[in-house]
Amino acid sequence: MPALELSTISSGAPARSLVVSQPMFFPWVGMLEQIKLCDTYVFYDDVQFARGFFNRVQVKTRDGVRWMTVPLRDRHRGSLICELELDDSTDWRGKNRDILRQAYLGTPHLQDMLALVDQVFSAPAQRLSDLGRASTMALVKYFGLEAGRTFLDSSAVGVPGESSQRLLALCQRLSATRYLTGHGARHYLDHALFEQCGVAVEYMAYRLSPYPQRHGAFTPYVTALDLVANCGSDGGLYICSGTESWRSVCVDEARASAEME
Repeated sequence: MPALELSTISSGAPARSLVVSQPMFFPWVGMLEQIKLCDTYVFYDDVQFARGFFNRVQVKTRDGVRWMTVPLRDRHRGSLICELELDDSTDWRGKNRDILRQAYLGTPHLQDMLALVDQVFSAPAQRLSDLGRASTMALVKYFGLEAGRTFLDSSAVGVPGESSQRLLALCQRLSATRYLTGHGARHYLDHALFEQCGVAVEYMAYRLSPYPQRHGAFTPYVTALDLVANCGSDGGLYICSGTESWRSVCVDEARASAEME
């Protein structure tokens, strides 16, 4: 497929927002907040796998935070997320379910949480991208975030390129005039390029809203299954962050850096 030409998007059309993120295994609440703020969500599945939250996620237990991990087969440098196969030589599903069951015994909505897990674990999934998509969408549907939003795989959209160029091309192909992302992108995103082409870049302004949670001080950086177990569908009330412009983020970062010198 030929490369897309970069072009300025007309400002006369209503603003449509896009989020692009690698498929994550039962992600944290912040990812659901990104989804809530966008019109179109793209699972960035045809990019290289890197150590992160793609095949593991934190669970809060009485003994502290514990990792829940999915084993992978034949992982090597340069592997794409959509190519990586799940390693079913061990019962990792049963092990992870048991971690969750023990961690959330006594929570008001334990059965809701386990039902979501069983739904995802019982569905056919050969690759990591399948599991990440299924676990994210199970949470999306549970909290009623699916309506009015489009969910796509980048491998199916078929937009070539790398880094900022490709992300901008995805915005243009999908008629988005707002690109929403987490703060990690500030280290590589070409803000001027997006601005030149009429796409506003906004970073997440996470509120990290505390909700009733077991086992000590509140932490937001665990799987959103924690929100399900503790709050049920009412947990949607805590999915409520906003965004801020890239200029604001960069100005604040530069000011903080100057104060440290």
